[in-house]
Amino acid sequence: MNPKICIIGCGWLGFPLAKKLIESGYNIHGTTTSENKIEHLKNADISPFLIRFSPEGISGNLKACLSNCQILIINIPPGLRQNKELDYVQKMKHLLFEVETSSIENVLFIGSTSVYDDDITCPVITEDSPTSKSKIASKLLDVEAQFQKSKHFKTTILRFSGLFAEDRHPATYLSGKTQLKNGKAPVNLIHRDDCILIILKLIENQVWNHIFNASTTPHPCKKDYYTSVCRRLEIPIPEFDNSSISKGKVIDSTKLVQLLNYNFKVKL
Repeated sequence: MNPKICIIGCGWLGFPLAKKLIESGYNIHGTTTSENKIEHLKNADISPFLIRFSPEGISGNLKACLSNCQILIINIPPGLRQNKELDYVQKMKHLLFEVETSSIENVLFIGSTSVYDDDITCPVITEDSPTSKSKIASKLLDVEAQFQKSKHFKTTILRFSGLFAEDRHPATYLSGKTQLKNGKAPVNLIHRDDCILIILKLIENQVWNHIFNASTTPHPCKKDYYTSVCRRLEIPIPEFDNSSISKGKVIDSTKLVQLLNYNFKVKL
C-alpha cells in the first residue's frame, strides 16, 4: 500500500509531479492558491485544497489537506527576490506547526542552490560546502533547519539549481539583453523532468534525513550556453560584458547521483 502524499504547491513543478506520482500509484492531496485551479487539479485526480500562506497565518483547511497523509512535499517559492523584507521564516513556522500535529512521517523540502555564494574562483559546491551569509540565504537556511530539527518527522532537503523546461527557459529572459555580467561563470540548471524523476526515486527508496544538491551536467559557461540556446530557438542572442570578472559556482550532484544511481535525462 503506497503512502498518501500531500504536495504543498501544485504549480509549474508541483502539478506535473502530482500527475507522475498518481501514475505511479500514489494518492495525492494538492494545494493551490488560485480558486480557478481547483477544477484543474480535480480533473487530474488530485484532491484539491485552496490554501494560502502568509506571515500572519494560514488561510484554508490545511488540517484536512494533511489528514491521513504520510509524506509531505513542500514546494513553496519563497518570493524573497521580489520582496526581500517578506517574513518567510514566520510564514513557514505556521506550516511547521500544522505538520508537527499531523499524520506526516516524512517531509521532502524543495530548496535552492542559491544558499551557496558565487565566487570569482567558481568553486565546486557539494552539500558540505559553506553556505551564504546573505539575508535571503539566511532565511532559506533557517527554514530548512527548523524542518530538519523537528522530532515529529524525517526531512530531506532537495536543493535544485535553476529549473527549466521547454515552456520556460532562462535563455528567453536573457534574449536580446546587453552588458550582461558573469559570462564566463558556469551554468547550473536542471530540467523539470529530472526534478520529478529525482523526487519519485527519493520517495520510492525512502531516502530521508539527507541534504542533496541537484544540477544537471555539464556546466558550460553562460555566454556560450545561452548564445547557443538562443540561436537554436531563433531569438536574439544576449550580449555579455567580457571586461567584467565573472563570479559563479559549479553545483556538484555526485551525492545524489551515487545514492540514487541516477542519470540525468536532460543534459545541457
